[in-house]
Amino acid sequence: MLSAHNETTQDTLVVPLFEIVVFPESRTKFHVDQSTGELLLARMKVAGAATAVGLAVKEETSPSEVTAASLYTIGSLLHVTRVQPSDDGYLVCAQAVQRVKAVFMHEKAGHLYAELKALPDTHDLGEEMRAQILGDVRATVLEIGKRFPGSEQFVRPLERMESVDQIMAFVMPFLPVEVAEKQALLETVSVRQRYIRFLEMLVTAREDINLRLEMAQKVNERVSRSNREAMLREQLRVIQEELNEGDGSSADGGYRKRVEESDMPEEVRKKALAEVRKLETGGSHNHESAVIRNYLDLMLELPWVTGEKKSIDIDEARQVLDRHHNGLEKVKERIIQHLAVMKLKQEKQGSILLFAGPPGTGKTSLGRSIAEALGREYVRISLGGVRDEAEIRGHRRTYVGALPGRIIQGMKKAGTKNPVFILDEVDKLAVSYAGDPAAALLEVLDPEQNSTFSDHYLEVAYDLSDVLFIATANTLATIPAPLLDRMELIEISGYTKNEKFAIAKDHLLPETLKEHGLEPGQLVIEDEALKVIIDSYTREAGVRWLKKQLAKTARYLSEKIVSGKAELPFVVTVEMLPEILGKEPVRKEMARKEPVPGVVTGLAWTPVGGEILFIEGTFMPGTGKLTLTGQLGDVMKESATISLSLLRSRLANTENGFDFIKSDIHIHVPSGATPKDGPSAGVTLFSALASLITGKTVDPLLAMTGEITLSGAVLPVGGIKEKVLAAHRAGIRKVILPKENERDLQDVPEDVREELMFVTVENVDEVLREALGIELPRTVFLHKGNSVIPVQNC
Repeated sequence: MLSAHNETTQDTLVVPLFEIVVFPESRTKFHVDQSTGELLLARMKVAGAATAVGLAVKEETSPSEVTAASLYTIGSLLHVTRVQPSDDGYLVCAQAVQRVKAVFMHEKAGHLYAELKALPDTHDLGEEMRAQILGDVRATVLEIGKRFPGSEQFVRPLERMESVDQIMAFVMPFLPVEVAEKQALLETVSVRQRYIRFLEMLVTAREDINLRLEMAQKVNERVSRSNREAMLREQLRVIQEELNEGDGSSADGGYRKRVEESDMPEEVRKKALAEVRKLETGGSHNHESAVIRNYLDLMLELPWVTGEKKSIDIDEARQVLDRHHNGLEKVKERIIQHLAVMKLKQEKQGSILLFAGPPGTGKTSLGRSIAEALGREYVRISLGGVRDEAEIRGHRRTYVGALPGRIIQGMKKAGTKNPVFILDEVDKLAVSYAGDPAAALLEVLDPEQNSTFSDHYLEVAYDLSDVLFIATANTLATIPAPLLDRMELIEISGYTKNEKFAIAKDHLLPETLKEHGLEPGQLVIEDEALKVIIDSYTREAGVRWLKKQLAKTARYLSEKIVSGKAELPFVVTVEMLPEILGKEPVRKEMARKEPVPGVVTGLAWTPVGGEILFIEGTFMPGTGKLTLTGQLGDVMKESATISLSLLRSRLANTENGFDFIKSDIHIHVPSGATPKDGPSAGVTLFSALASLITGKTVDPLLAMTGEITLSGAVLPVGGIKEKVLAAHRAGIRKVILPKENERDLQDVPEDVREELMFVTVENVDEVLREALGIELPRTVFLHKGNSVIPVQNC
């Protein structure tokens, strides 16, 4: 302990005190870290006791940031009596002996040590004044204690305290005062000033506590009054219900009046009023009241009457479609025809449209454009992955958490009785134990039935005949036949290269610039570069992947602008594409340059457009076996078998030098990892086998498609537009098509038709004449005894 004569001591351990100030003549407890606690324990074991100085830490200082500068210099000399482990270090119990000042602090072995000087009080207060202040302080503390029930045990020790300093040390930890104010009180040397300031703190705390308690009492009184009023209102409502009095405006939200003033049909109004009566007579504790309220809310929010109809302007509709969609001329013309029929029939819906085509071809956006052209609300629901019939027809209200179906929810969202309703991804409906949602759609999409559509939740008929339903699908194969029969199919085959170029210039590039925060004109893509992106960086019937490549280009420029490396306008050339987009991901099949016997170019349809494919054949000594490779489907394998049988029948009695019995034939279609199937490769397979057997070559700039029969007839196939576009893209100059597919050439763009030569055929003789320049004789087989004799028929 230091004497009062300003003696100093060296190397006293400094203990930082967080959020507390320790006053002399008090006992205190505080936490220290593990290192400090172990040091104090070690000193207590050696000397039986330990001494330290407690200095308060200034505000906003974390334990890891404590330095000499972050500590107050005046504190209390502590006599440590006990150190015990705790969860986050050690708990120290100590007696504050006297006030001291840290004259100099230094760090040693990770701890702060201080040179201390005693800081005694200045006794400038007489005994009489001291006794008076002591009485005022004790009375104020006792008065504060009386405001808190159960505080008697806390204030009882005050009666035994004989000095203001003892009371101050006992009370200060509990006063709502900032650390800085407590520290200022500790640093006050004048006894008179310190006692008076402490008494002022107590008075301020007493007034603040009185104000808070008064406010709390008022709040309690107000809450009690509100609870009493709510209880009385509930009692009054129950009495009115028992006496069948009152208009129900407060109990049921005024549903009766709202239902009676609504525009519901009479039968629907009767059903709604019946539910209102259940709500009125059910009482406050009726467990069905919430279900009834939800049901009535839906009935009141649904549109029941068609509003004022806007006359269909065909010219405006055509302009809207042309403004939003490049190409798709036949599709847009078919939509205009449908709108014209609606105009003649006073807009009464007569058929359901189905847009079917590859992804990214604008099926959903066409529906939005139709809604804009008609001036109607646009509603879209996605049916992809839906496998519960209740998603369409709703749940019965007897189930917990019942909801109306998506159709009724869409009508509620539209707020009008004649919206344009898009049923997206109708081909991706699934069947499960919960029913078949596609079967539930039969009533929705049947113009003869949807005027009385029944939703399980609604329980009344709802008229959907004014709704223009438009369904979209990627494929027709997964749509059930009864559902497909109820819709009018409009096929969207995809875009040509020129159409993609126009779409990118007019729509995709401006949208991409806006999405990436770029101004018009900051990014310029040269026409040749844009064509290379379409040809070499995308492979699709639509334009979705094309937009992704444009977005990648925009991101490249955005990074350059942010880093300050871009010169605007930024012009993208063909040479810059590998740096921006990377290597070309699309491998394009191009026409071969050299003719090879047994190799013929065919045409194929894929979901992302047309493609050319090569059919290769070879033979070797064997036993007459036919081998097919290239991951071919059953139908394509059958075409190869038909082609071989047809050739063997034609060449059975000729001397061409090929022995079918002693030769194995191998047919391969490259891109072996890609599955291939369909009958349209029949002509190509037949020509490849004929070329292989006769040794004649087929012009590599000639491509063909068509199905063949065992009698040699050539039958029509599908996907002519996509196949011809693929041939044109690959550099083909001449195309052989079935005779009956000649009318499909009208769908091919005129600029493509002008650059290709088309030959239509009806049988394989014409195919061989055009492809190989030969004619094979016909052979008739006759039975003679137990033998079959081929007879050549020239």
